[in-house]
Amino acid sequence: MTQQHPIAPPPELVQKWQQESDSWHYSAKDIDQYIAACAAQWGADQELEACCSIALTDPVCGTKHQRSMLVRHMRERRRPKPPSLKEQALALLKVEHGLNVEDLDLLRRALEQLDD
Repeated sequence: MTQQHPIAPPPELVQKWQQESDSWHYSAKDIDQYIAACAAQWGADQELEACCSIALTDPVCGTKHQRSMLVRHMRERRRPKPPSLKEQALALLKVEHGLNVEDLDLLRRALEQLDD
């Protein structure tokens, strides 16, 4: 009987990634790259969650509130959310595009009124 390393993805998950990549008609090399990237992300997520679990439960790490804050900060810094479409559009307005100031201001105000 072979024993699987705890950070290795389960065979079912690898098979799922294989099926996903097959549906996109990737080349064999691209399939290997895709599966390797998925496995690396999965392993990194497992490690982060293990560290968060330790930080939340280890009394040496401070009070319960401090541990919760630490975990929140670790997740925010290690898995930042991509900017929203609104944030991306506002960032584009900061770059000069040849539009006049009034048009840029109008676009900026319209974007700021949108929900994220």
